[in-house]
Amino acid sequence: MRTDEFIFELPERLIAQHPPTRRGASRLLYMGKQGCEHRMFADLPALLRENDLLVLNDTRVLKARLFGSKETGGNIEVMVERVLNDHEVLAQVRASKSPKPKSRLLLSGVLPVTVLGRAGEFFHLRFEGGQDVGSLLEQYGSLPLPPYITHAADAEDETRYQTVFAREPGAVAAPTAGLHFDEAMLATLQLRGVKAAYVTLHVGAGTFQPVRAELVADHTMHSERYEIPQATLDAIADTRSRGGRVVAVGTTSLRALESAAANGELRAGAGETSIFITPGYQFRVVDVLLTNFHLPKSTLLMLVCAFGGKDRMLAAYRAAVEHEYRFFSYGDAMLIERA
Repeated sequence: MRTDEFIFELPERLIAQHPPTRRGASRLLYMGKQGCEHRMFADLPALLRENDLLVLNDTRVLKARLFGSKETGGNIEVMVERVLNDHEVLAQVRASKSPKPKSRLLLSGVLPVTVLGRAGEFFHLRFEGGQDVGSLLEQYGSLPLPPYITHAADAEDETRYQTVFAREPGAVAAPTAGLHFDEAMLATLQLRGVKAAYVTLHVGAGTFQPVRAELVADHTMHSERYEIPQATLDAIADTRSRGGRVVAVGTTSLRALESAAANGELRAGAGETSIFITPGYQFRVVDVLLTNFHLPKSTLLMLVCAFGGKDRMLAAYRAAVEHEYRFFSYGDAMLIERA
């Protein structure tokens, strides 16, 4: 497959810059067995069934963006990609000239940081002093909004760019399908017999990167950490026994589940995944996918095409543009039954 097979025309005005006035006020494009329906997210309980299981990603977005200077005086921007331990991280560093190993940085005017070296595209940094990195990021960092959102993170983003069930810090981007849920929707689904279970996948900045290779097969996928609790495996087994469906909330939940079943049997535990799901992939776990609308030529658009059928999904995207759905992280949602 060629990467340019996954292009669609998207007017810039359809890229959502702010969340809707309240959680759950979004539109919902429903891709069922009978075709495309234009609904509202509030209709979700009517589209799911008793004994279905929602699988939600409970990762929490770090305040991963920091600004500062090199010891030589040049300004820098640091975007933490992964926390390695209490004092060390992998990060992107933007500067006029890349900092050298063993050089020092000063972030937010008060945080001394040593550059330990490079790890591929990332810098290996050590935060000096006694406080752990998580606390320092919470105190001095800012929320890393996606590159297509043009405003700096504000008080609204502090709340709305986290899911209501976020509890495991480690992501640098939100699992955006989960942003539509409020506590009332979760309670309504529970009353209708739809259960919930959790996975953790810490979303990396690579989620925003387009596929630049001419051929899809030549793209190298970024790696992300995930964990599947035993309780989630038990919930999936119970769902299957009752004739229910596994509904992945977001491509991140889907990638975690399919990664954990890569050897044929779904297994609990933690791991790294660089799974790249493209048309032709045989899904082992997920029956229904709730997701937002994704970037052209992105790995996530390719995943959606694999799940729902390439021609069907690209036609749905064209319909979404025609009906002026809101796109990307703060945009509208799509519920897809597996082709």
